[in-house]
Amino acid sequence: MRKLSLLILIFLGYSIQPLVAQFKRIDTTMKIGKSGYKVVCNNKNDDKNYITITPVGFANSARDVSFEVKGKIKSAEIDDLNNDLFPDLVLYVYPPGEKEKGTVIGVASEKNESFTGIMFPDIVDDPKLRTGYQGYDQFMLMEGTLMRKFPVYTVDSVGAKPTGMYRQVQYRVVLGERGSLKFKVARSYEFAKQ
Repeated sequence: MRKLSLLILIFLGYSIQPLVAQFKRIDTTMKIGKSGYKVVCNNKNDDKNYITITPVGFANSARDVSFEVKGKIKSAEIDDLNNDLFPDLVLYVYPPGEKEKGTVIGVASEKNESFTGIMFPDIVDDPKLRTGYQGYDQFMLMEGTLMRKFPVYTVDSVGAKPTGMYRQVQYRVVLGERGSLKFKVARSYEFAKQ
Protein backbone atom coordinates (compact mmCIF):
# COMPACT_ATOMS: atom_id res chain seq x y z
CA MET A 1 0.00 0.00 0.00
CA ARG A 2 2.87 2.36 0.82
CA LYS A 3 4.48 1.74 -2.57
CA LEU A 4 1.18 2.55 -4.31
CA SER A 5 0.83 5.80 -2.33
CA LEU A 6 4.42 6.74 -3.15
CA LEU A 7 3.85 6.03 -6.87
CA ILE A 8 0.69 8.16 -6.86
CA LEU A 9 2.54 11.07 -5.23
CA ILE A 10 5.39 10.83 -7.73
CA PHE A 11 2.90 10.72 -10.63
CA LEU A 12 1.02 13.75 -9.27
CA GLY A 13 4.28 15.63 -8.84
CA TYR A 14 5.19 15.10 -12.50
CA SER A 15 1.63 15.83 -13.64
CA ILE A 16 1.35 19.13 -11.80
CA GLN A 17 4.69 20.55 -12.94
CA PRO A 18 3.69 21.00 -16.63
CA LEU A 19 0.47 22.71 -15.51
CA VAL A 20 2.44 25.30 -13.55
CA ALA A 21 4.66 26.00 -16.57
CA GLN A 22 1.59 26.43 -18.81
CA PHE A 23 0.09 28.96 -16.40
CA LYS A 24 2.98 31.36 -16.89
CA ARG A 25 2.81 31.26 -20.69
CA ILE A 26 0.46 33.63 -22.56
CA ASP A 27 -1.02 32.11 -25.71
CA THR A 28 -4.44 33.54 -26.37
CA THR A 29 -6.62 34.83 -29.18
CA MET A 30 -9.06 37.64 -28.42
CA LYS A 31 -11.60 39.00 -30.88
CA ILE A 32 -14.40 41.49 -31.19
CA GLY A 33 -16.63 40.11 -33.90
CA LYS A 34 -14.38 38.50 -36.50
CA SER A 35 -11.20 40.50 -35.86
CA GLY A 36 -8.72 40.75 -33.03
CA TYR A 37 -5.27 39.58 -31.97
CA LYS A 38 -3.36 36.45 -31.08
CA VAL A 39 -0.79 37.09 -28.33
CA VAL A 40 2.06 34.70 -27.52
CA CYS A 41 4.66 35.20 -24.79
CA ASN A 42 6.58 32.48 -22.92
CA ASN A 43 7.08 34.61 -19.77
CA LYS A 44 10.15 32.57 -18.87
CA ASN A 45 12.51 35.35 -17.83
CA ASP A 46 11.94 38.20 -15.37
CA ASP A 47 14.24 40.56 -17.25
CA LYS A 48 13.17 40.11 -20.86
CA ASN A 49 10.54 38.24 -22.80
CA TYR A 50 9.58 38.17 -26.45
CA ILE A 51 6.00 38.88 -27.46
CA THR A 52 4.41 38.09 -30.79
CA ILE A 53 1.17 39.82 -31.76
CA THR A 54 -0.64 38.38 -34.76
CA PRO A 55 -3.59 40.26 -36.28
CA VAL A 56 -6.68 38.07 -36.74
CA GLY A 57 -9.31 38.98 -39.36
CA PHE A 58 -7.23 41.90 -40.66
CA ALA A 59 -6.37 42.63 -44.30
CA ASN A 60 -3.73 40.34 -45.80
CA SER A 61 -1.17 43.16 -45.66
CA ALA A 62 -1.22 43.20 -41.82
CA ARG A 63 1.80 41.32 -40.46
CA ASP A 64 2.86 39.78 -37.17
CA VAL A 65 4.94 41.94 -34.84
CA SER A 66 7.51 40.52 -32.41
CA PHE A 67 9.34 42.56 -29.82
CA GLU A 68 11.06 42.30 -26.46
CA VAL A 69 9.72 43.62 -23.16
CA LYS A 70 11.40 44.02 -19.81
CA GLY A 71 9.26 41.99 -17.42
CA LYS A 72 6.41 39.53 -17.67
CA ILE A 73 2.95 39.85 -19.18
CA LYS A 74 0.34 39.38 -16.46
CA SER A 75 -2.66 39.42 -18.81
CA ALA A 76 -4.12 40.90 -21.99
CA GLU A 77 -7.52 42.40 -22.83
CA ILE A 78 -9.31 43.69 -25.92
CA ASP A 79 -11.84 46.50 -26.40
CA ASP A 80 -12.55 49.46 -28.71
CA LEU A 81 -10.56 52.14 -26.88
CA ASN A 82 -10.65 54.94 -29.47
CA ASN A 83 -14.30 54.57 -30.56
CA ASP A 84 -13.54 53.70 -34.19
CA LEU A 85 -15.41 50.34 -34.08
CA PHE A 86 -12.17 48.34 -34.48
CA PRO A 87 -10.49 46.18 -31.80
CA ASP A 88 -7.65 47.49 -29.65
CA LEU A 89 -5.38 45.44 -27.40
CA VAL A 90 -3.71 46.09 -24.05
CA LEU A 91 -0.99 44.02 -22.39
CA TYR A 92 -0.25 44.46 -18.67
CA VAL A 93 3.51 44.22 -18.11
CA TYR A 94 5.24 43.91 -14.74
CA PRO A 95 9.01 44.48 -14.75
CA PRO A 96 11.08 42.57 -12.18
CA GLY A 97 10.77 43.84 -8.63
CA GLU A 98 8.77 43.15 -5.53
CA LYS A 99 6.46 46.19 -5.73
CA GLU A 100 4.62 45.15 -8.91
CA LYS A 101 5.01 48.50 -10.65
CA GLY A 102 3.08 47.78 -13.82
CA THR A 103 2.89 49.39 -17.20
CA VAL A 104 0.71 48.97 -20.27
CA ILE A 105 1.47 48.20 -23.90
CA GLY A 106 -1.40 49.35 -26.10
CA VAL A 107 -2.10 48.38 -29.70
CA ALA A 108 -4.79 50.01 -31.87
CA SER A 109 -6.27 48.68 -35.08
CA GLU A 110 -6.08 51.00 -38.08
CA LYS A 111 -9.30 49.96 -39.85
CA ASN A 112 -8.18 46.30 -39.62
CA GLU A 113 -5.56 46.99 -42.29
CA SER A 114 -2.66 47.44 -39.87
CA PHE A 115 -2.10 48.32 -36.23
CA THR A 116 -0.12 50.90 -34.27
CA GLY A 117 1.05 51.47 -30.71
CA ILE A 118 -0.72 53.48 -28.04
CA MET A 119 1.67 55.37 -25.77
CA PHE A 120 1.18 54.88 -22.01
CA PRO A 121 2.44 57.65 -19.67
CA ASP A 122 4.86 56.96 -16.84
CA ILE A 123 3.18 57.75 -13.52
CA VAL A 124 6.30 59.49 -12.19
CA ASP A 125 5.77 62.25 -14.79
CA ASP A 126 2.51 63.32 -13.07
CA PRO A 127 3.14 65.04 -9.69
CA LYS A 128 -0.45 64.52 -8.51
CA LEU A 129 -0.60 60.80 -9.30
CA ARG A 130 2.90 59.86 -8.15
CA THR A 131 2.35 61.26 -4.64
CA GLY A 132 2.02 58.21 -2.40
CA TYR A 133 2.64 55.77 -5.27
CA GLN A 134 4.68 52.67 -4.40
CA GLY A 135 3.40 50.22 -7.02
CA TYR A 136 1.09 47.21 -6.58
CA ASP A 137 -0.78 48.21 -9.76
CA GLN A 138 -3.95 46.49 -10.91
CA PHE A 139 -5.29 47.17 -14.41
CA MET A 140 -8.54 46.43 -16.21
CA LEU A 141 -10.59 47.67 -19.14
CA MET A 142 -14.03 49.06 -18.44
CA GLU A 143 -16.43 50.39 -21.07
CA GLY A 144 -13.73 51.58 -23.48
CA THR A 145 -11.44 53.03 -20.81
CA LEU A 146 -8.39 51.73 -18.98
CA MET A 147 -8.59 51.63 -15.18
CA ARG A 148 -5.55 51.54 -12.88
CA LYS A 149 -5.80 50.99 -9.12
CA PHE A 150 -3.07 51.04 -6.50
CA PRO A 151 -2.73 51.57 -2.73
CA VAL A 152 -1.66 55.03 -1.54
CA TYR A 153 1.31 55.24 0.85
CA THR A 154 2.46 57.97 3.21
CA VAL A 155 4.89 60.43 1.70
CA ASP A 156 7.86 59.54 3.85
CA SER A 157 11.47 59.21 2.81
CA VAL A 158 12.05 56.61 5.52
CA GLY A 159 9.65 53.65 5.41
CA ALA A 160 6.46 54.75 3.67
CA LYS A 161 3.39 52.98 5.06
CA PRO A 162 -0.04 52.22 3.53
CA THR A 163 -2.66 54.87 4.32
CA GLY A 164 -5.60 52.50 3.83
CA MET A 165 -6.66 54.48 0.77
CA TYR A 166 -6.56 53.45 -2.90
CA ARG A 167 -6.16 55.64 -5.95
CA GLN A 168 -8.16 54.83 -9.09
CA VAL A 169 -6.99 56.38 -12.36
CA GLN A 170 -9.12 56.31 -15.51
CA TYR A 171 -7.36 56.67 -18.88
CA ARG A 172 -8.89 57.40 -22.29
CA VAL A 173 -7.21 57.01 -25.67
CA VAL A 174 -6.78 60.35 -27.46
CA LEU A 175 -4.92 61.65 -30.50
CA GLY A 176 -1.39 62.78 -29.76
CA GLU A 177 1.18 64.54 -31.88
CA ARG A 178 1.25 63.74 -35.60
CA GLY A 179 -1.81 61.53 -35.38
CA SER A 180 -0.33 59.11 -32.85
CA LEU A 181 -2.48 57.64 -30.09
CA LYS A 182 -1.84 57.91 -26.37
CA PHE A 183 -3.50 57.15 -23.05
CA LYS A 184 -4.47 60.34 -21.22
CA VAL A 185 -5.73 60.62 -17.63
CA ALA A 186 -9.46 61.38 -17.73
CA ARG A 187 -9.87 61.48 -13.96
CA SER A 188 -8.55 60.08 -10.71
CA TYR A 189 -9.97 59.70 -7.23
CA GLU A 190 -9.17 58.06 -3.90
CA PHE A 191 -11.31 55.74 -1.84
CA ALA A 192 -11.00 53.68 1.31
CA LYS A 193 -10.69 49.91 1.04
CA GLN A 194 -14.03 48.30 1.76
